[in-house]
Parts: sequence; structure tokens; C-alpha cells
Amino acid sequence: MKRTTIFIDETVENDLKALANSADVPVASLVREALAEYVARRQETAPHSVRFLAAGRSGRQDVAERSEEIVFAELEPHARPQPARARQRAKR
Repeated sequence: MKRTTIFIDETVENDLKALANSADVPVASLVREALAEYVARRQETAPHSVRFLAAGRSGRQDVAERSEEIVFAELEPHARPQPARARQRAKR
């Protein structure tokens, strides 16, 4: 297991401590369980999984060099932040 630190609201922390106390389990155990369930649900509904990368044979010789291009070819590009000058002109 790996140790990590998270920041949560005090009310959530208090509720979490109360749940752990009533179930007679450590808070860390509840957090691990909740995170594992969350990740499992997200993985089931994930629209794009790259777990298939490097599975099978394509017959091409350049796949390793072009892997990102190939994987992201069908995805919409992320919005790029505008430079400060462009934002100022847009406000006018």
C-alpha cells in the first residue's frame, strides 16, 4: 500500500469519523473502500480506455513512434487557453 494525503472539508471529516466509529473500523479503511468503489464505477463507464495499447499486431512499423497520434486521432482536442492579449480584446 502507498501512503497519500488528501484535503477534505471538516464536515466530511467529522461524518467520516462518525461512520468509522459506528462501524468500528479505521477511517483509512472506509476511505480505501470508497475510493476503490469510485474507481471501479468510473472504469466501467470510461469512454476511452487506452488499456488496449500494444495489444495485438497492426502490421505497421511506426506504431511506437505514432502511438499518441493514433490513440487520440478520434478525440476532440482540449481547449487551449487564450493569451492575455486575446482575452483583453475579446472583452472589448
